[in-house]
Amino acid sequence: MKRIARPLLVCSALALLGAGGAWAQGGPESLLPPGFDRPAPRPSRAPVAAAAPVRPGQPRVDIAPTPEPTIAAQPVVEASSGIAAIGVATASGPVVLPQGISSFEQLIALSPDKLDRLLGLIPKYDIPPGAQRAMKEVGLLDAGEGGMAPQSLAGQNAGLVRAVMAGNNGQMVSRWGHILVRRALASRLDAPAEMAPAEFAALRAALLLRMGEGVAARALVQDVDPVNYDASLTQAAMDAYIATGDFTGFCPVLQLNASARDDVPWQVMRSICQTYGGATATGQSELDRLGKAKALSGMDMELAQKYAGAVGGARARAVKIEWDNVNDLTPMRHGLTLAVGLAPPDALLAKAGPIYADMTALSPMAGLGLRADAADVAGAMGVLSGAAMVDLYSQIYSNDDITGGPAERALLLRDAYVGVAPADRVAAMQQLWDGAANPYSRYARMVLTAYAAARLAPSADLNAQSGDLIASMLSAGLDGNAALWRPVVEAGSPGWAQLALGLPMSGEADTGAIESFIGNDKSDGQHRSAMLIAALSGLGRIKDSTRDSLLGKVKGSVAGQTRWTGAIDTAAGVNNPALVALLAGLGMQGDSWAKMTPRYLYHITSALNRVGMGAEARMIAAEAVARG
Repeated sequence: MKRIARPLLVCSALALLGAGGAWAQGGPESLLPPGFDRPAPRPSRAPVAAAAPVRPGQPRVDIAPTPEPTIAAQPVVEASSGIAAIGVATASGPVVLPQGISSFEQLIALSPDKLDRLLGLIPKYDIPPGAQRAMKEVGLLDAGEGGMAPQSLAGQNAGLVRAVMAGNNGQMVSRWGHILVRRALASRLDAPAEMAPAEFAALRAALLLRMGEGVAARALVQDVDPVNYDASLTQAAMDAYIATGDFTGFCPVLQLNASARDDVPWQVMRSICQTYGGATATGQSELDRLGKAKALSGMDMELAQKYAGAVGGARARAVKIEWDNVNDLTPMRHGLTLAVGLAPPDALLAKAGPIYADMTALSPMAGLGLRADAADVAGAMGVLSGAAMVDLYSQIYSNDDITGGPAERALLLRDAYVGVAPADRVAAMQQLWDGAANPYSRYARMVLTAYAAARLAPSADLNAQSGDLIASMLSAGLDGNAALWRPVVEAGSPGWAQLALGLPMSGEADTGAIESFIGNDKSDGQHRSAMLIAALSGLGRIKDSTRDSLLGKVKGSVAGQTRWTGAIDTAAGVNNPALVALLAGLGMQGDSWAKMTPRYLYHITSALNRVGMGAEARMIAAEAVARG
């Protein structure tokens, strides 16, 4: 191998070092825009001649510098970096504090909400104006989904619409009447011309709440952007969120209107929302203050603290809920109890009224057994459908941890579906019906067994139970299945009477069969016979003269006019289904069918039939005979 002379290697190394020094002097190229990385210019030494530019197209060749290269002097950068200093504002003279604040200590002692309000930091909306929804057609059900026409009430007198909804206490004698009114209230409707859309939504939500329909009421208020709420809609929304145990769901509404009110329920909601929003100490201290001021009872305070601790993300307080000396339920007390995973005492629920059973039946936080007991009320009222009740008991059947009455009813329901012989299935249904505590619960059990009853083949052997079986099917609207029993039932029997009303048919009813029904009617004052005659007349299935003659036998009458009968007849005359439905609900108020008069039932069924809601009229009429 040929050896390379050592002096040549040394020269090459020096040349490379020189080139490296030249590269180092250039430094890395700055990525900043021109001027941002350069200090202000200073006087410098004589400039160094720039190297000749490389001609385009000719490759650049790096040449080692001469032994004495000329090095450009780097400018000295001062500590200021040549950038103008930003002036710091300094107070001169007294600081102006916000109005109503006299000291800095007073300022920092304010709660976050009050401080935000004082400084103008409260948001004016939670949805950008361009994305906000119009206040038209507010509701849940479109006309194509079974809802009423959007303009149904737009041309009506605002005072009439307001009176009809505000005057309904929410409890109706008819399950099908309840379903009809709920459908009207949940429809996508425009407000009457002389009524603010927010008030219209508030009236509808408030009535849904009085009907026990907390979930529907909450969905309705959620169809309005919080920035469009007025005082009445804010109240209805708060009641809806409380009824469903969804306290934190109200926080976006409260945030926009934090200072609107200062009553105790509002302060409790505000404290919960503060805790939920991260201001745990502030929210808990506010609840403590309310407790010390006796604004809340001890147990209500404990429930609120337990809920606030759970949603606040911080370590929850150990709170023991004591029901001693608590004599009643309130919506907030009931909602908080379910929201924290507890159950109100049975004694309180039993005397609290049907609306609390409805809220319990709809609450996903409540235990399945508790919901099943509540379904004995909610099913009869119309809050729960037959399918929803079957689904509830299916969950109970598959859960071995549930015992007692709900588990036994789940077993009976299974036998009602899959019993070996028809007689076995009917026997299981009969046990379910007869095991109810009262007629109200018995009808709810009929709703539960509707689909099982529809699976039975009509048979003369079951004539004794045909009335209950047909009532069960019609309670869920299964008129097609019930119609199969028409050749089997005896004329004048309870089953015949329900089919004479519940099936779509033309022509006159058999007068002889009606008289036979009257002769066998053991109801108080033959009330069921009066209901049958009035409903047949309302549906146009007997002549007026026949009606009056038959009603005379049971000391009933449909004669006479009231403001309500005039209003519903007028609404039917102008073909307004939505107004007819609301007026029908107003006329069906009561806790039992004993409160319904033949005159009112006649006008309800007649008006519904005239505006194209014959199916609803038929179901209400059949229910009147089954429960009257």
